[in-house]
Amino acid sequence: MKNRNLSKLAVPIGVIGIIIMMVVPLPTFLLDLFIALNITVALLVLLTSMFVQRPLDFAVFPALLLVMTLFRLALNISATRLVLRDGDAGKVIHAFGSFVVGGNLVIGLVIFSILVIVQMIVVTKGAERVAEVGARFTLDAMPGKQMAIDADLNAGLIDEATARKRRAEVAAEADFYGAMDGGSKFVKGDAIAAIIITLINLIGGFAVGILQHGLAPADAMNQFSMLSIGDGLVSQVPALLLSVATGLIVTRSATSGDMGSSVTTQLAQNRLALRIGGAAALALCVIPGLPKVPFLLVGVVVLVIAQRVKEPIPEDAAPVAEAVEMPAADSPEQLLGEMRIDPLELALAPDLVDLVDPGSGDLLDRVRALRRKMALELGVIMPPVRTRDDLDLPLSSYAIRISGVDAGSGQAPPGTVLAIGEGLQALPGRAGVEPVFGLAGKWVPAELHYQAELSGATVVDRASVIITHLAEVVRGNASRLLGREDVRALTEMVKRTHPVVVEELTPGLLSLGQIQKVLQAMLDEGVPIRDLVRIFEALSLRAKLSVDHDGLVEAARSALGPAIAAQYATAGRLTVITLDPMLEQSLLESLRPSENGAFMAIDGMRAEAIVSEASRLAEAAEQQGLNPVLACSPQLRLPLMRLLRAGSRRVQVLSYSEISGSTAQIETIGVVNGAYAGAA
Repeated sequence: MKNRNLSKLAVPIGVIGIIIMMVVPLPTFLLDLFIALNITVALLVLLTSMFVQRPLDFAVFPALLLVMTLFRLALNISATRLVLRDGDAGKVIHAFGSFVVGGNLVIGLVIFSILVIVQMIVVTKGAERVAEVGARFTLDAMPGKQMAIDADLNAGLIDEATARKRRAEVAAEADFYGAMDGGSKFVKGDAIAAIIITLINLIGGFAVGILQHGLAPADAMNQFSMLSIGDGLVSQVPALLLSVATGLIVTRSATSGDMGSSVTTQLAQNRLALRIGGAAALALCVIPGLPKVPFLLVGVVVLVIAQRVKEPIPEDAAPVAEAVEMPAADSPEQLLGEMRIDPLELALAPDLVDLVDPGSGDLLDRVRALRRKMALELGVIMPPVRTRDDLDLPLSSYAIRISGVDAGSGQAPPGTVLAIGEGLQALPGRAGVEPVFGLAGKWVPAELHYQAELSGATVVDRASVIITHLAEVVRGNASRLLGREDVRALTEMVKRTHPVVVEELTPGLLSLGQIQKVLQAMLDEGVPIRDLVRIFEALSLRAKLSVDHDGLVEAARSALGPAIAAQYATAGRLTVITLDPMLEQSLLESLRPSENGAFMAIDGMRAEAIVSEASRLAEAAEQQGLNPVLACSPQLRLPLMRLLRAGSRRVQVLSYSEISGSTAQIETIGVVNGAYAGAA
């Protein structure tokens, strides 16, 4: 914990210390220590840039470059203060000014100038250009990379965690190269500052030596100018190291290993090139006047390395091997892959592809959010939505397909929003219909968004229209989307927390196929299956008596009775339509079993009368803002629900056992007895 706190505080304390160094004089001992630290850290940064596997592994480099530049400038300021004030700047600067350049001012100026030219014109200029181009290309490639990640996620090739990690890497790469583009300017500015500071030190030291210390011009030049050159060399050496590190980092985009391994591997990958190079070095030995020993040694070493290099693999060998391993176009594996039908597909017209572009649309993000919403709402893992363009679709249209069959379609013209309401005649656009509720509207230009809202309309963007439609299609077809493999995954999930429940139910009492049929029947009636523990417990009890499908469905619904009734309750009140007791008894007596479940053996007139009166009562209640349900006995619920559904009226039918467990207040709003009137 202490080490972690120290590492967290090291950089802030260091930056504050750098600022203090610029205004507070340092003793020569501390200056020598900090100069040694500066050179060592610069060397460490250079070595790190060589050994990192990827540039992003050294993502802190741009910020470190700024801190090191400030540190070096602070040392320059401290050294200048000591040189001009005391005529002494420590042993390190004195050594660079006397020993390194041999005590010759002209040699020192030449070496300093060469270092500055190499750093500023060669290394820094090249690194700056590479960083600028790398940042531009990385930013331009971001949308394509993100689309590829989203496509892999929607295709099920990667999971959400992997996709999130890849997106973070793409964003980090763009941030890194953008920071490097700016960081290279620090190095360039540092080189310019070094020239200016050295010139100021030369002029200022010469003036101080003559005017304040009373030295002769030659003595003043020898003492102060040599210290100024030493200061410039001391600061320029680590500056050159950091410039080289910057160039290495920004030019490492195409390699994934450390630089030493990459250079060795790639230079030694061709035996013929090494042989020619070694032979050329030996050939130079015959030129008169050239020393023979250096070229002889180099040529022999290169030829020895060439003999140890493995023979390269021919370029045409890999394609041949791949051609042998790849299945033929008409092979069963290839045909099966092409025959595969996606369970859920969103096809877009070519002019709607911008909706899946991360730079201009968020449709794919909303699709992922919809998967989570459906899981929490229905208890079903919605399959990945394959989003693709379809040239056969009319322009501005889309289609939602389940198992390759169209389940819904609509319009979403580019550059528009859907305004729903009245009073839109003054706005330009074309008429449209909200696909879920069938509300009339108008597709108006997106720039008229606020004008449409001011006119009292509800404005919906294109992505919201498509997602709302997709959600409704998934809700209406949830039973078709629940496959056998999905049931197995759900069962394994329950087994991890309630192993006894699963072990008692399957495979001893019910197979996965029978469980799937029960869950599909519940989803088909709009009942969520999130509470699988209760459902499995109820199925276990019922399966010990009978595995009749209708009985299993009713047992599962009864276990979820309070939750089912709560879906239709409003403000703690459940409005109910009941059957006349004599009619209900007559319908119970008419029940007949069949392979597809029980049905009511009644004449058409009676069935039509039941459907008509139940529909009339339900519509009257809905006009009052109520959400009515039809209540009946458990044995009659499924056959009556099938009858009403066949009559194209989706009145929700609940059994007495489901309603009895509800805490809502029951309010009866009508009684269905028209069957007797029809019979009469």
